Amino acid sequence: MRPLFHTLALLLVVAWTGSALAGDVRQNLGPDGLALKGYDPVAYQTEGAAVPGKAAFTATHDGATYRFASAGNRDAFAADPARYTPAFGGYCAMAMVFAKKVDTDPTAFRVVDGQLYLNFNQAVRDRWLQDVPGNIAKANANWSVVADKPASALQ
Repeated sequence: MRPLFHTLALLLVVAWTGSALAGDVRQNLGPDGLALKGYDPVAYQTEGAAVPGKAAFTATHDGATYRFASAGNRDAFAADPARYTPAFGGYCAMAMVFAKKVDTDPTAFRVVDGQLYLNFNQAVRDRWLQDVPGNIAKANANWSVVADKPASALQ
């Protein structure tokens, strides 16, 4: 557990840089305001896969720009964005267990009860999967406290 905590703490710098540049501390966005590093949020639910979106199909929600693999996915998102946006603003679900905001790899994901959870990488996701209900409960409790704080304030 200790090595994981140190890894997450070290990676905090990455998350802080991205969110500071984007200016929105509630969402893990790129400097250009792009969410999910351009991956299609609808495809996680409909295809069970991380599918890169296309610049031709975009939508904006809560100041974040999302890309989609198709116009149909864009339209589904526009009809119900809350259904498709990631938990914890797109920050790492395992890091949120420790009340930290850490960047994510859009391919290190899991959809649980219709909610998209992202993690820093596959190894961290595998660790998170060891206690999904417990980790979600801890992360939800922490998110309610840290959502409006910049990553740099969570050191």
